Amino acid sequence: MAAPRLDSEERRNAIAEAAMPLFARKGFARTTTKEIAEAAKVSEALLFKHFPSKAALYEEILRRGCRADPALERLTSLEPSTSTLIYMVHFMFVQFVVGAFGDPTVLDVRHRLMVNSFVEDGEFARLVFDMVFEQIYPKFQASLEAAGRAGHLAPTPGSFENSFWFGHHVAAMIAYARLPGRSTVPYRGDTNEVIADAVRFVLRGFGVRDEVVAALYNPAGLSILLPPAPAATAVAAGANGSI
Repeated sequence: MAAPRLDSEERRNAIAEAAMPLFARKGFARTTTKEIAEAAKVSEALLFKHFPSKAALYEEILRRGCRADPALERLTSLEPSTSTLIYMVHFMFVQFVVGAFGDPTVLDVRHRLMVNSFVEDGEFARLVFDMVFEQIYPKFQASLEAAGRAGHLAPTPGSFENSFWFGHHVAAMIAYARLPGRSTVPYRGDTNEVIADAVRFVLRGFGVRDEVVAALYNPAGLSILLPPAPAATAVAAGANGSI
């Protein structure tokens, strides 16, 4: 019996799903459109009908990842405050390191896409960072400003923008160090302890006073605010293990 015909959106989704593991494993430059077409079980002509270039596929993979992240909707609904700032930083680390939202296998593929992008032309990484800055940074800035008005920040030099990226880099590097299966960095403590230490480190870098962090940052309490999706429950539940 012939396979059912897919509509245009279903076909785009199927092509993107087939391309992701190829890009993650081989990188952008070494993955050919022929390989993508074969993995998606379509002709190259049909592939180019949906995506005129590999860069267009990159953009689609990025958009799909952001649409699938329930944390984004939750974050945009929060009022800017010191508590929101702490909430954002904590869940940035939980998502990067543990993959608490969505399919953790897909998150692993996305991390590998990023790492491969760094050693190639960087185009995928630029697309990711542009979208992160557009969707996340405004809430971060507003919350940092609210923390300043509340007297919760110590004077610190530098820009809010750079502080935002430095915090992002710490979370990303902890996650990338875990890609071989266990961390290549000999951190002390289990995964939850490392995440909590990293969150406190980043908040201090933002200038949040130690007494404010001690009063407002409760990792166990925050963890119940956004329960993990069913596909990620086993991974999130295993966060107490070694990093």
